[in-house]
Amino acid sequence: MNEQEFQNLAKDSPFQDSPVMPNMLEGDTSIQFRCHRNVKCWNACCSNIDIPLTPYDILRLKNRLKISSAEFLQEYTFPFEMDKDGLPGVKYKPVDGGSACRFMVEEGCSVYEDRPSACRYYPVALLSMRRSDEYTDRTGYALVQEAHCLGHQEDRKITIEDYRTEQGVNDFDEKSRGWRQLILKKKSAGPAIGKPQQMSNQLFFMASYDLDRFRAFVMSPSFNESYVIAVETMAELVADDEKLMAFGFDFLRHALFNEKNLEERDGAYDKHRARLNERAQKIRAGFEQDREKLEELKYSPDARPGDCECGGNE
Repeated sequence: MNEQEFQNLAKDSPFQDSPVMPNMLEGDTSIQFRCHRNVKCWNACCSNIDIPLTPYDILRLKNRLKISSAEFLQEYTFPFEMDKDGLPGVKYKPVDGGSACRFMVEEGCSVYEDRPSACRYYPVALLSMRRSDEYTDRTGYALVQEAHCLGHQEDRKITIEDYRTEQGVNDFDEKSRGWRQLILKKKSAGPAIGKPQQMSNQLFFMASYDLDRFRAFVMSPSFNESYVIAVETMAELVADDEKLMAFGFDFLRHALFNEKNLEERDGAYDKHRARLNERAQKIRAGFEQDREKLEELKYSPDARPGDCECGGNE
C-alpha cells in the first residue's frame, strides 16, 4: 500500500482521531519513547482525556469494578456518534467539572492491569482500515506526538511490535477485531446498509457495550423462539463474558448485514411479524380508547376549560 492510498483509507478509519495527520508506520518501525514516574510530564496525558472504549475495554473494567455493564456505562461513560449516521460509541467520562481520568491517582493508573487499549497504545495510534472491494481489514500505525509529552525525549528505542507486546495490547486487539470489522464494514457498505435505522443503532449499542443486558436478551424466550442455540453454547454464553461478546459480533453481522451466522427457526420471521402486529394493535386500541374518553369529556356538562388540554391558561 502506498502512502497516498493509506492517507485516503485513514480518513475512513474509526480510530483516526489524532492531534497530527497520521504517517503510515509498520510494526517493525522503531520509535523513541519511554514513560515512567520520574518523567516531568507524569500523569499529564491522564489529566485531559478523550478516550473511546471498545467492548473488550468495558468488559475488563466492569468486571474489575465488580459492577454490571449498565452500571459501568451510566457511571463512567458518555455516548458519542462515531459517524454521521449516528453509529453509537462510548467514551470515558472524566471527573466532575474537569477533564482528568477518574482512575488517575498520584502513583499513576489505579486500574493499570485493565486499562483500555487506547491507553496501552499511547503514543502509538492503531489505524484499522478496509476498502469496499476487500474482505479483510488492514492494520497500520501512527505516532502521536503531543507538546506536553516528554517521553519522546527518553533515550530508548523500541519497535512498535515490541512496544505493543510490552503494553499487552495483542490480546485486546484480538478480542476487539470482530467489532472493528463491523465498524469498517458499515463504513464501506452501500447506502442501503450504510444508514441504519434507530433500532439498528440501539441493537448495536446493546450487543457491543451493554453485555449483561445482551445476555438477558439472548436468554429471552423471543430470542430462543427465533434462533437455534445449542444447550452447550447457551451455557457458555451465560457463563463466559468473552464468548458472549464474540457471539454478539456474529449476531450483529447476522442482524445488520444479513450474514447467515445464526440458524433461524422455521417460521421465526412470521412469529416476529405477528408480535409486531400484536403490539401495533395494542397501541392502536389504546389510542382509540383515549380518543373516545376525550370525546366524552368534550361534551360532558361538567367539563371545564383545560380538561381536554386545550383552551386552558397554559
